Amino acid sequence: MSSQEKIFIVQAGQETRLDKFLVQSLPEHSRTRLQALIHEGAVSVDSQPVTKTGFVLEAGKRVSINVPDPEPVELQAEDIPLDIVYENDDLVIINKPAGMVVHPAPGHSSGTLVHAALGSFSDLQGIGGEIRPGIVHRLDKDTSGLIIIAKNDQSHRWLQDQFRLRKVEKVYIALVDGKPPTPYGRIEAAIARDPAHRKQMAVVSEGRGRPAVTEYKTLTQYPEHSLIEAHPFTGRTHQIRLHMAFLNCPIVGDLVYGHKKLSLEINRHFLHAARISIILPGDKEPSTFEAAMPPDLKAVLVYLSRQHGVPYEDR
Repeated sequence: MSSQEKIFIVQAGQETRLDKFLVQSLPEHSRTRLQALIHEGAVSVDSQPVTKTGFVLEAGKRVSINVPDPEPVELQAEDIPLDIVYENDDLVIINKPAGMVVHPAPGHSSGTLVHAALGSFSDLQGIGGEIRPGIVHRLDKDTSGLIIIAKNDQSHRWLQDQFRLRKVEKVYIALVDGKPPTPYGRIEAAIARDPAHRKQMAVVSEGRGRPAVTEYKTLTQYPEHSLIEAHPFTGRTHQIRLHMAFLNCPIVGDLVYGHKKLSLEINRHFLHAARISIILPGDKEPSTFEAAMPPDLKAVLVYLSRQHGVPYEDR
């Protein structure tokens, strides 16, 4: 693989961690990508390889980094229609249907959102040669709703920073079994890989996993179910599903973290990414985008409203 060597001299006032210095010097690359290059031994300070991202640089130090040329993304574009909510030169926001996997993985080598995006946007760039070009965040296969795809490296880094700094507001609609302990609430429960089931996550004691925070409020109360709005402040895998199960109010249809016997007739878990607010590249104020609830989830709410005489509110 060919690469390009880039050399920088640390100036007075630039003394900082190695990874932070490189992020400031190479804004076209993400922090994650630069940290990986450090770990791989691609960075030297005064001709000595340094593999610690927290190495503190002093003024006058010579920093060199070999940045590999991007590898072509070996994915086949597929002609799969997408529900585009918003698009500009930097990004596209898509209303992902339930059942669509976001990026290729074992058992899902075609038909993913990435394959569809490559077929729809000719200017989509592979980010660092990854198999998930432009993907900034993700949704579970059976979760519908809004997802953002970056079209170039600069917007990818911008969007990554928005998520990392927690400047993105995400709102999900979920139907859960039972009734939360309070109409409004905040859940702070760490999440880690489940040691007994490696494909699953689990709520763990503090210090064993990554911090995770979700706030919720009840929108509609039914006798045996609650329609809630969930606001995740962190982006852990399966976070909302785990946190609601932690309250003994698992999401309807969630056969992994919820009840094994369905309480309602539904073909997937009832979770929809309904709204997202984010500062677009070049803007100073956030923009908000919404995706209406899909027909299969609406049908469940219409059924509950008729069964229990609760007014139905279209969302």
